[in-house]
Amino acid sequence: MRWPVALTRAGSVPVKSAAHATVSRPGRWKRPLDLLIILLSLPFLLPVVVLIAIYIKLVSPGPILFVQTRIGYQRKRFRCLKFRTMFAPARQTMHRKHITQAISGELPMTKMDAFDPRIIPMGQLLRASGMDELPQLLNVLRGEMSLIGPRPCTPYELERYKPEQLERFEAQPGISGLWQVSGKNATTFSEMIRFDIHYARHASFKLDCKIIGLTAEVILKGVAEALRQRQQLGTAFQDRKPVTTTSTTESSG
Repeated sequence: MRWPVALTRAGSVPVKSAAHATVSRPGRWKRPLDLLIILLSLPFLLPVVVLIAIYIKLVSPGPILFVQTRIGYQRKRFRCLKFRTMFAPARQTMHRKHITQAISGELPMTKMDAFDPRIIPMGQLLRASGMDELPQLLNVLRGEMSLIGPRPCTPYELERYKPEQLERFEAQPGISGLWQVSGKNATTFSEMIRFDIHYARHASFKLDCKIIGLTAEVILKGVAEALRQRQQLGTAFQDRKPVTTTSTTESSG
């Protein structure tokens, strides 16, 4: 695919930094591609889904799925599905505060996973590998999402969007997407919007296939980073010196 000169590169995928272009409506190829990939991968994914569901039930009481209202195509609300990776009940105030600070301060959209006490054992790996999002295949089958597209945001994130940023909702939200394979947690909110608007304007069969290929690479890097952080936390825990217990009675002398 030839890219206009005005594009700048982020990772392996170029992104347009210039102004307006015509929004490309979802092509006829998109829905068949989603369904074909799901059909071909189902024999491999189904055992994984069952094992993850059993594991979550064993290590943490509560529902297997986490259901949250998200904003989809043309700002329509839908119930987005994920495997629950936090102890129940987990309040969302921490995430709301974190994402609000990231948006208003133009900070990198980093996750709190490594130090979040709400996450269940091995939950960080589920999140880093993207396997916590496997239930979203049901959202894809229901037509609420696509395999490739912008990340579906929450209603409280939508409240902070500027009018010119709403163009990102002219693309079907996806499990993976241009932003997800182009830096993701190292990028700011406005950079994420730029990736998403570019995708909304230039979505194509070839671009979707390229993003699908890059997603595997991103997942492997995410898992490696999660394992590294886990090892560092384990080492830090082992290196901590035991606390010496002393008398609570202080002398007055």
